[in-house]
Amino acid sequence: MAKIEQAANVNLVSRISAGTYIKGEIISPNDLRIDGKFEGTIVSDGKVVIGESAEVDARIVCVNADVWGKTKGSFTVKDIMAIKSDCSVEGELRVRKLIVELGASFNGSCKMITEQEYDKEASEMTKDKQPARNHPAASKA
Repeated sequence: MAKIEQAANVNLVSRISAGTYIKGEIISPNDLRIDGKFEGTIVSDGKVVIGESAEVDARIVCVNADVWGKTKGSFTVKDIMAIKSDCSVEGELRVRKLIVELGASFNGSCKMITEQEYDKEASEMTKDKQPARNHPAASKA
């Protein structure tokens, strides 16, 4: 019997569309896709995808990451980071597993980490932060 993979629920994927510029901090329990410009900090309990048209200058902590566009900053990834062909990554990578496709540009440093090191860094970044689901504005919806 063939294994059936579950498709991601598109309603649980946050998205920054092409042409949009956001500066700030994002903390999300879900996946995130960036096709526009983002500057700041991202903490995600899911996958972060940097699209082909994206320009990102950020500190990113996530479970998985796929980079297709231009990024500067740092990544801390719990599982797999994939740097796709024709993308540009500058900065510090702290990952458990790294995939670099032929044609990708990576300038910076890379350290392989354990799951415990990831958990420690993720908890430090979210310390004193109120989860979005408990935010007062969310209860008014």
